[in-house]
Amino acid sequence: MNSESSRSHSVFTVVMKQTVKTGEGKNMERVSKMAMIDLAGSERVASTGATGDRLKEGATINKSLTNLGRVIHALARASSGKKGDIPPFRDSQLTWLLKDSLAGNSRTTMVAALSPADVNADETLSTLRFADSAKKVRTKVTINEDP
Repeated sequence: MNSESSRSHSVFTVVMKQTVKTGEGKNMERVSKMAMIDLAGSERVASTGATGDRLKEGATINKSLTNLGRVIHALARASSGKKGDIPPFRDSQLTWLLKDSLAGNSRTTMVAALSPADVNADETLSTLRFADSAKKVRTKVTINEDP
């Protein structure tokens, strides 16, 4: 929709390692990883009038967001104690990259960008549904120590 947008997802990962000397003279290592993700918004073909390469880009973005939604839905069902499908992490590169952040030993925070404009009401509702589903995912965090 925005001709100046990168029309892509961005993943920035920071890995932090702390080495501590124990009382016995051994080294113990703690590892932490922080991933910051900026997702491209879904593409509405009817409103953008995209054709050719732009249409293919929009379809790819929509496919990866759909797969991410399926993974989050499966994780939310599992968090609520319901038996369900195994999260389809392998269905897209995006979900495979986010596997540790979504279902691993992690704490996840989501910030959703919304638009107050009437013309964007469908996108805003879709984003709110996505955020509500993501809010239901529960993970268990433990310290990563390698003695």
